[in-house]
Amino acid sequence: MNILAHLYLSKNNKNILIGNFIADAVKGKKYNNYPKEIRAGILLHRAIDHFTDTHPIVRKSKRRLNSRYRHYKGVIIDIFYDHYLAKNWSNYAEVPLDMYAKHTYSFLQENNDKFPSRIQTILPYMIEYNWLVSYASLEGIEQVLQGMNRRSKGISKMDLAIEDLSLYYTEFESDFTQFFKELEQFTSEKTTLLLSK
Repeated sequence: MNILAHLYLSKNNKNILIGNFIADAVKGKKYNNYPKEIRAGILLHRAIDHFTDTHPIVRKSKRRLNSRYRHYKGVIIDIFYDHYLAKNWSNYAEVPLDMYAKHTYSFLQENNDKFPSRIQTILPYMIEYNWLVSYASLEGIEQVLQGMNRRSKGISKMDLAIEDLSLYYTEFESDFTQFFKELEQFTSEKTTLLLSK
């Protein structure tokens, strides 16, 4: 669910961005059905997820969360980290977040026909509710967490995670800042490697 991070880490390669955006809906080896750069974007997304899930700083963040979330902890931390990226956007990008979001939505709409049906269903909601910009506010994150909890039929209890975010706000932000520096370096190297194949 760290959509903003995946889009941002695609940098200026539009095909990498497409692959990164649709990756969760492309299962197994179906990435082979796509052109080289989109395929690289799908594989980059998977590599980012693996790097994130196994990173000691991310694990430290997960340990701060209440045990009630069980295996949903990773999803919650993804959402928290997207919040810190959006909130501190000017530290990472020259283009303001609202302008970046507008251009990205427009580009994704233009390429909608290339997306799996699941992504085509999500995109209008993403644009209507301006997900990328909404991540910057606590209210926006609270809405995302409530939506995720509804999708899990209340099992995830993710709507309560706003309490954890408030409780350890500074600590989570420190985790994110340290981790994201390493993630950017990893992604840059991985992108170069994938495009060289």
